[in-house]
Amino acid sequence: MVKVKVKRVYWPRDPDDGQWVLVERLWPRGVRRDLVDLWMKDVAPSPELRKWFSHDPSKWEEFRSRYLEELSRNPAVGELLEIARRGNVTLIYSARDEEHNGAIVLREFIEKALEE
Repeated sequence: MVKVKVKRVYWPRDPDDGQWVLVERLWPRGVRRDLVDLWMKDVAPSPELRKWFSHDPSKWEEFRSRYLEELSRNPAVGELLEIARRGNVTLIYSARDEEHNGAIVLREFIEKALEE
């Protein structure tokens, strides 16, 4: 069974992580490019949504809803779904908040799409 994990880019890599895919629009500070297998900035929340959310947990439910809507119309998600169908994938993010970030929503979207 394919696993879709979510991890902060600053955490160590585990053997079962599969492909590390950075899902942020901006490259994280202090991270070497060779640590990430693929950078898919086009699947990250739009700049407008990211700025509106501003990592404010009180906006989480609305952010989640808006981002899921963006993902449903985003053709770049297809490539990520194909990667996930082939094996384990870890969605990498740089936000400090481990519970309220785009990678969490993206994992939810991918897992639902893989079930269908």
